[in-house]
Amino acid sequence: MANEMMDTAMSETTVAASPADSLSIIQPNNGWQMIDFKELIQYRDLFFFLVWRDIKVLYAQTILGFSWAVLLPLIQIVLFSIIFGAIAKVNTDGIPYILFSSVAIIPWTYMSQSMTQASQSLIQGSSMLGKIYFPRLLYPVSPILSKLVDFGIAMGIIMCLMVYYRISPTWNLLFLPMFFILMMSIPLGIGLWLSSLAIRFRDVKHAMPFFIQMLMYSAPIVYSASSVPGIYRIVYSLNPIVGVIEGFRSCLLGTPIPWMYVCPGIFTALFLLVSGAFYFKRMERLIVDVI
Repeated sequence: MANEMMDTAMSETTVAASPADSLSIIQPNNGWQMIDFKELIQYRDLFFFLVWRDIKVLYAQTILGFSWAVLLPLIQIVLFSIIFGAIAKVNTDGIPYILFSSVAIIPWTYMSQSMTQASQSLIQGSSMLGKIYFPRLLYPVSPILSKLVDFGIAMGIIMCLMVYYRISPTWNLLFLPMFFILMMSIPLGIGLWLSSLAIRFRDVKHAMPFFIQMLMYSAPIVYSASSVPGIYRIVYSLNPIVGVIEGFRSCLLGTPIPWMYVCPGIFTALFLLVSGAFYFKRMERLIVDVI
């Protein structure tokens, strides 16, 4: 009888202890860590929710709705065409200025907006970060995808202008996916750096307008890269935005692809993306404490 009671007690202890064996203990990582892509896949539903939330909230309770995605870059295109095309008469290598500027402004608008939103994503989502655990990387990545909706809508401006000026597609169009990926990787890499810094230094929010304006004039958006003096072109080509802008112009307008600007920009973009991911992962364990 005593042995039977002991066996019964042991079995009850095992049953009671079995739920504890399934518990997961979440501990902060120390040092430099790689991104856990398996963990990101496990939280893919939350990731899709954050992207969809950004899309819905962006133009909620607005009269024009998604028309703003066309109106904002269109205003810039018109102003730049008047100021730099008609008045300043900037050299565009024979391309109509309105077409020259629109092919640059559309990808630039995407990069600047997604970069700005990604840099402040952790600050804006601070109320949720302190309550539950999920990969913090989802926050700066979600604007990179949600802004693609605006980019796709605004691309209609370029399509209409290409039809109006009778621009025929060339074989350069095959390289467009490469420049599309490069366009996404630049704000992602910079956004990872800035979002990690913004949780410790709130100066990032105030410095962003100046930083975005500086990037705009350091890229061939209102002028052609060919107008840059030869002695500065090596340093100039390290700006990855230069490769994106010139790449879009070459793919959509059929001009020769300036690989001298594209290749250095690709290496810079890869460096920003990899280093930003490592730094973000290192700072991830401090996010809740600082916020």
